[in-house]
Amino acid sequence: MGDISYDKAAWLADLAVYARFMAEDNSQQISRLKYNLSQALRQDVTEKQRRYMTMYYVDGMSLQQISRAEGVNKSTVSRTMKRGRERLHRCLRYGAAALLEEDGPGRAAGKGR
Repeated sequence: MGDISYDKAAWLADLAVYARFMAEDNSQQISRLKYNLSQALRQDVTEKQRRYMTMYYVDGMSLQQISRAEGVNKSTVSRTMKRGRERLHRCLRYGAAALLEEDGPGRAAGKGR
């Protein structure tokens, strides 16, 4: 594996904080996250991004298989999915911040410290 970029490292750090927060009794948060994710997939990504991500993550197709099925270059599929993931990340990142604020400073304070 190669080096991890700054953007990737920041994303992984955000994900780690979010996962730590979600590790407790989190059935309400998981329900809210699932709802937010389904909303984000419907509203915040393009039809093409949603289609490619579904083919990749749900149907288990490779980038090469998607590119052949869609009649586009493999790099087009990769870039389109990357933009879709970035949109979802932004949406869910702000959603996670709202969850932390909603639970109040007493609950969020000191977590993971």
